[in-house]
Amino acid sequence: MAQQKITVGVAGLGYWGPNLARNFAGLEDCELRWVADRSPQARERAARQFPGVRVGEDLDALLADPELDAVVLATPVPDHAAHAVAVLEAGKHCFVEKPLAQSVADAERAVAAAQRSGRQLMVGHLLEYHPGVRKLKELTDGGELGRIYYIYGNRLNLGKLRADENALWSLGAHDVSVVLALAGEEPSEAVAHGEAYVRAGVEDVVFCYLRFPSGLAAHLHLSWLDPHKERRFTVVGAQRMATFDDMAVEGKITVYDKGFDEAPAGYGEWVTRSGGTYSPRLDSVEPLRLECQEFIDSIREDRPARSDGASGLRVVRVLERLENSLKSSARADG
Repeated sequence: MAQQKITVGVAGLGYWGPNLARNFAGLEDCELRWVADRSPQARERAARQFPGVRVGEDLDALLADPELDAVVLATPVPDHAAHAVAVLEAGKHCFVEKPLAQSVADAERAVAAAQRSGRQLMVGHLLEYHPGVRKLKELTDGGELGRIYYIYGNRLNLGKLRADENALWSLGAHDVSVVLALAGEEPSEAVAHGEAYVRAGVEDVVFCYLRFPSGLAAHLHLSWLDPHKERRFTVVGAQRMATFDDMAVEGKITVYDKGFDEAPAGYGEWVTRSGGTYSPRLDSVEPLRLECQEFIDSIREDRPARSDGASGLRVVRVLERLENSLKSSARADG
């Protein structure tokens, strides 16, 4: 006997919402029941793209449907926490795009609402579902690289200027989630410096440095004001090193047999080892499809998702610490 499908509604049909709706509509064990947006143009496009799906003007229409199991929020970032609380208090499971909130206090309210309701709360940290990042975590957790020394990431582009969030919150939410997933711990120190060159008060380039209790360190370069388009992580271990390059068409993961070995003669001398490289095969599955399936599976199996509310809260905690550091180090004339 076939399982009953999980019914889902998507609120917010701007840039990312239609991609979420498309993926949930394509899952076999899911029924896309609602889409909603305040824009008439967005509703008209959705009605054409998803015939037979109910179209609403706002979140209230979804919350009022007793047959709707879950709501997916792709609304503006400042609304994430309040909307998530409303969804959970209505007794529905909630998927909210990253970041979960713009403050730790708001993120904690959303997590508490999930605990009270007994419903699943998942945050859309997409990179955690990318086959390349999952392979990178498999390499680090499995000891392939040896003890992990440090991680650094570049997320650069000549991209869209934003007014409601700086490069740290817009770009860093992705990379902080990956670093925390790889590290398996929260940092003991979090320092950030940045500059607002184009829009006053909105940093378009940010450099972050994180130190962890285990000795691990991480550095992030975030910018939408750069001639290069890069989305890359490098993990340096005691035995080997590995890079995830999301812009590479093939060989997104490269493992380098490089490092230092103690010299055979001893005496505290070390020699450089520079061996070969290899690129493990990755599954060619759209990361967003894997992320959406994880949400449905977490509901059906009554378990926390990989990027659950607690995970989203950890990311916001680190982002808030970095934001505080960023503001404290801002130029006096900025």
